[in-house]
Amino acid sequence: MPESLNLNARICNCLGQHLDMDAKNTEKGTISISFVDEALLCIRERGLDADGLMRQAGISPELLSSPQARVSSTHYGQLWHGIAQTLDDEFFGMDSHRMKAGSFTLLCHALIHSDTLERALRRALRFLGLVLDDMVGELQCTAGVAHIVLKDRNAAAEPKRAFAYATYLLILHGLACWLVGRRIPLLKADFRCPEPTFSGEWRILFAQELDFAQPYSGISFPTEYLAMPNIQNERTMKEFLRSAPANFLVKYKNSTSLSAKIRRRLREMPPSAWPDFATLAQQFHASAATLRRRLDDEGQSYRSILDDLRRDLAITLLSDTHLGITEIADALGFAEPSAFHRAFKKWTGARPGEYGCASGSRPI
Repeated sequence: MPESLNLNARICNCLGQHLDMDAKNTEKGTISISFVDEALLCIRERGLDADGLMRQAGISPELLSSPQARVSSTHYGQLWHGIAQTLDDEFFGMDSHRMKAGSFTLLCHALIHSDTLERALRRALRFLGLVLDDMVGELQCTAGVAHIVLKDRNAAAEPKRAFAYATYLLILHGLACWLVGRRIPLLKADFRCPEPTFSGEWRILFAQELDFAQPYSGISFPTEYLAMPNIQNERTMKEFLRSAPANFLVKYKNSTSLSAKIRRRLREMPPSAWPDFATLAQQFHASAATLRRRLDDEGQSYRSILDDLRRDLAITLLSDTHLGITEIADALGFAEPSAFHRAFKKWTGARPGEYGCASGSRPI
C-alpha cells in the first residue's frame, strides 16, 4: 500500500473509533482539567505524589497550569482508578468514612437484579447510605417529578465542596442511565455549596438549569423513567465496570439541546465533510437566522461547536495515538501545522506537545 494511502487509512481508523459511537456503544470525549485538579486535592492534602499519579494516567502535570486544558475521558478514568487505589477510597477522601476500593463493584452487584429503575435507585441509595457517613440520599416523587435529594447529615456544618456533591450525583445518574440503556434527561440540578468556577461543565453533564446555595443538593427528572425496566445483566455489568467511570462521564451527557444534536450530526462524518452553516440549517429544516437564534439562546455558536469538536478530536489523537503533528493537523482540516498549533493553544491554553502517548516522543 502506498505510504499516503496507509497514512489516510490510519487517520480515518482513529477518527472512526472516535466518531462511530453507535457501533461500539460508547463515546469518547474530554473532561475539564478542573476535574483533574479537584480529584487530586485529597492526594495533595496527604502529601502524596500527585504528579506521579497524573503521569501514570497519561496526563501531563503541566496541564494544571492551563485552566482551559482538557484531558481524554479514558485518561481521566485511569486517574480516577489510580487515586482510588492509592487512598483505598473511591470517594476521594470527601467523606469521613472511606468508600473502600471495590465498593462501586459491590454497589453494581447489589442492584443488578432489580426489575425496575426505581427499585435499583432505592437500593443504590441505601447502599451509599451505609458506606458514607456524611451524606444521605433519598428518592422523593412529587407532581410527576422524581427527586434524588442529597442532604448533609449535619445540616449545621459548612457545605462540602462542589466536587463531592457532583461525584455522588454523577455516580447515581450514570448508573441509572446505564441500567435502562439511555440517558435520563435531568430537569435541573441543585447544589448546597456556592457555584464553582467550572459549573459550565456541569450544564453538559447534568442540565442547563443549575441552582447553587440551596438547602440541599440533588437532581430531578420525570417520574415516568422510574418504571423503566433494568435491561442489564451480570455479563453486561462486567463490561460496564471495565470502562467505568469514563463511560458514563461522557456517554450520558445532556443530549437534549440543539447544540448536542448538531454535535451528534457532525460526529458521524470526518472534519473534511462538515457542512457550512447554511447547509447545516437546511439539514435541520430551518433558516440560517432561526438556527443561529436558537443556538444563541443556548449560549452557543456553530463556530464554537466546530472548535470544541476539533479540540476533542485533537486531544484524542494526541493522547491515544503516535500520529505526528502534521498528520493530526491534516486530519482536522488545517492547512499547515503552525495553524493547528495556534488553534490548539487558543482552545486549551497548552501546547500540543504537552499531550502525549505514554511512551516515546511524537514525530513532527
